[in-house]
Amino acid sequence: MNKFDSLSDWQNFRSRLKGSLGFVPTMGALHDGHLSLIKQSLSDNKYTLASIYINPTQFNDTNDLKNYPQQMDKDIKILQEIGCDFVLTPTYEQIYPDNFNYKVSEQNLSKLFCGRSRPGHFDGVLTIVLKLLNIVQPTKVYFGKKDFQQYLLVKNMVEAFFIPTQVIGCENIRETDGLAMSSRNFKLCPEKRKTASLFYKILKDSKNPEEAIAQLKKENFKVDYVEDCWGRRLGAVYLDNVRLIDNIKLGELI
Repeated sequence: MNKFDSLSDWQNFRSRLKGSLGFVPTMGALHDGHLSLIKQSLSDNKYTLASIYINPTQFNDTNDLKNYPQQMDKDIKILQEIGCDFVLTPTYEQIYPDNFNYKVSEQNLSKLFCGRSRPGHFDGVLTIVLKLLNIVQPTKVYFGKKDFQQYLLVKNMVEAFFIPTQVIGCENIRETDGLAMSSRNFKLCPEKRKTASLFYKILKDSKNPEEAIAQLKKENFKVDYVEDCWGRRLGAVYLDNVRLIDNIKLGELI
């Protein structure tokens, strides 16, 4: 696997690369959810590149950024073992030479759900994704649908700016107890990790969002939102200040 720390080195290499290129952008702390995206890309494309970059502009909470899990050496080993062709590990100075003076803002969808409680979050997400797509120039880019709002925003942005990359959305990968896989799960203590599994069960079993909210509060979750939209039940909660999100197709509800 070739590792690129320099954007210019990657861009020079990319200009000579022939064949389809799949791209999986990550913030590291890789788990089986990330690996499912990489495996799909490996199946679909001649080459696959993953990026590892903890993007500070999408964190509205500095403590959340400070405590975000980091395991670069382990992540590189995981990517090598799965057969990923390339990994890109840029720095803030490379990604934001303008110090985030220019940014991408969406005016409607980004104001809902996660956007209500995380001001500026989606500006950071869309800006880093646009930058990475311009840098990587992939044939296809892969996103998990755990953050369904983010997936829709990226898909719509790519269409709005005529970016010649196909956005592929992949369904949630879950732990054996139902909890959606997330790098943030690593931050939960064993007791809270056990409680976290109830999030999926309550979303799935409740008759409506109001019932789900009541049940989640009863189990000591701090609820940001639970709402039905886009044919899905979407939710975001906190446990010990660890933010968890999930969504379930309405057709899968009991």
